[in-house]
Amino acid sequence: MSMENLIKEKLTQSLNPNSLTVLNESDSHSHHAGSPGTGESHFRVSIVAEIFKNKSRVERHRMVNTILADELRDKIHALAVKAQTPEEAKAEYIK
Repeated sequence: MSMENLIKEKLTQSLNPNSLTVLNESDSHSHHAGSPGTGESHFRVSIVAEIFKNKSRVERHRMVNTILADELRDKIHALAVKAQTPEEAKAEYIK
């Protein structure tokens, strides 16, 4: 299973998101020091879920990082996370 699909599967099972987008940005970072050259090391996640209600941005990121702890330990070099509630996502969309 690709890392992108593994991230989607783990976050879906754990957080039951309303929406989830996982972008593999590894190609644009392949020349960076620390990049393992696997093509599966840099990801951007945008997730909207009810479970984030009444949680700070730091708490939300910790939730995602805990779910992906094994992958972050030795496979994922960089992970950008945008975690929102459905209300926040809707308000941003309307702007």
